[in-house]
Amino acid sequence: MKAAVLRSTDKPLQIEELKDPKPKDNEVMVEVNAVGLCHTDLHVLRGHIPFPLPAVLGHEVSGRVVAVGNGVDNVQVGDNVVGPFILPCGKCRLCIRGYEDLCENFYNYNRLKGVYYDGTSRLVDKDGNTVYMYSMGAYAEYCIIPATSVFKVADNIKMDSAAILGCAIMTAYGACKNANLKPSEIIAVYGIGGVGSNVVQIASKVFNTDVIAIDVRDEKLDYAKTLGAKYTVNSKREDPVKAIMDITDGKGVDAAIEVIGLKDTISSAIRSVRSGGRAVLVGLSSKGNEAGFEINFVVRKGVHIIGSYGGKPRIDMPEIIALASKGIIDVENVISEQFKLEQINEAFEKLEKGGIKGRAVIKLK
Repeated sequence: MKAAVLRSTDKPLQIEELKDPKPKDNEVMVEVNAVGLCHTDLHVLRGHIPFPLPAVLGHEVSGRVVAVGNGVDNVQVGDNVVGPFILPCGKCRLCIRGYEDLCENFYNYNRLKGVYYDGTSRLVDKDGNTVYMYSMGAYAEYCIIPATSVFKVADNIKMDSAAILGCAIMTAYGACKNANLKPSEIIAVYGIGGVGSNVVQIASKVFNTDVIAIDVRDEKLDYAKTLGAKYTVNSKREDPVKAIMDITDGKGVDAAIEVIGLKDTISSAIRSVRSGGRAVLVGLSSKGNEAGFEINFVVRKGVHIIGSYGGKPRIDMPEIIALASKGIIDVENVISEQFKLEQINEAFEKLEKGGIKGRAVIKLK
């Protein structure tokens, strides 16, 4: 099969032929239709987040089931499915307690070692050498996914669009739930990219909040308005905290959701919430980066700082698919561009320069 392989963080991805993978017990083989283009992959690609090489990236995928291993009963061959980026083992202490988004085995095996829970990858090159997987390694014609993280897609959701359910939308949905949003609250969203744009639409349409969208590009702010943002702030031209205080009569927002992962925007998010408000940190950064805050401000105002990695696949994905099938969550208009697998380096360069509005996908079928 064809796959985009990362062999060095100072060289472009290479389109190579790998051996077709095979599912083991409780695993599903998916013929890939489309894969989302995410900043997290970009962090790995540029070496900001350490990961074993060579590797295949790509962690939000749509496709068709072509084979299943023993013990799989939630999907069958021929089903159109989506695979979210978190692959819960279902057995660790956190999964058992319902915190699938924090699965210890997913982090320790996949995120640190690029393998599945038996300690091996499902990808091998033509010479028999191991190729590691970031999540399911979906920048390829086929991928193997644990059955715990494969979900059948409603018939009225287009497969090209379905790919982004697995990260851009699940991460945004998880952020809104972790923020404990309530109707009629006012919230701020820092960064209107693939995840931030979906925080805007989910916060406004599902959780019925008033949204202030913050970004440095006017075209992204205009886009946020079409997704439900009530207010917009260009933080290149004005101080976002002051603008938010002006909008909220000096009180601050009930919750600020930061999806960029920069020290300055994290500080702004924390300073823009009201007394007792929540600052939800979603954006990943380079390994070792730290952010600061004014201690007295956080203590005296009782600010809650919440880390949010993503949604809980087996709890949230059925809800997300249902909302998308009803048109409450828009999965079509948030896809702004499509690229072929052979254009993947061009796509990442455009993403890195901030030139992609919403979410782009790599289209394989």
